[in-house]
Amino acid sequence: MVTTALAQTAAETAAEHTEIADAAHGAFPPFDPSTYLSQLVWLAVFFGLLYYLLSKMVLPRIATILEERHDRIADDLAEAEKLKRESDEAIAAYEQALAEARQRAHGIAQDARDKAKAEVEDERSKAEAELEEKLQAAEARIGEVRDKALAEVDAIAKETTEALVETLSGEAPADAEVGSAVSAAMNERR
Repeated sequence: MVTTALAQTAAETAAEHTEIADAAHGAFPPFDPSTYLSQLVWLAVFFGLLYYLLSKMVLPRIATILEERHDRIADDLAEAEKLKRESDEAIAAYEQALAEARQRAHGIAQDARDKAKAEVEDERSKAEAELEEKLQAAEARIGEVRDKALAEVDAIAKETTEALVETLSGEAPADAEVGSAVSAAMNERR
């Protein structure tokens, strides 16, 4: 009885497979309702395997890479901030040194102006003193020449008057008369 039941079940199963095979020839295999269960089982097996591989191998590597990148970026940002701080300090020091240099240059220029002004004033004073001495010496020489010229003018005037009178009158005049006439004429002019 068991053998007959088994034979009957095998026959029914074979008949179903034949019907399924006949029906399967006409339908697209993934859409065949008779293969849904096996497809779902294999989907679950491959999904589980894929999930296991991703969670144990791929995702830890990606997490490590992302963490390394994050650390590297954080280090780079910290280094950039440090360099920015250093450059700001350098700029501040440069500006301060520049301001101090400008103040020193202004002080040096003012000292140089004052020194040059004092030197010019000294030279001007010396030049004025030399000019004053030369002017006094020149006035003294002019006075001497004038006095000498005036002394000689009397003599020249007397000689000229004697020569004129002698030429005009034909006689030589007396020295006393010529001297008194020239002195009188000179006194009138002064």
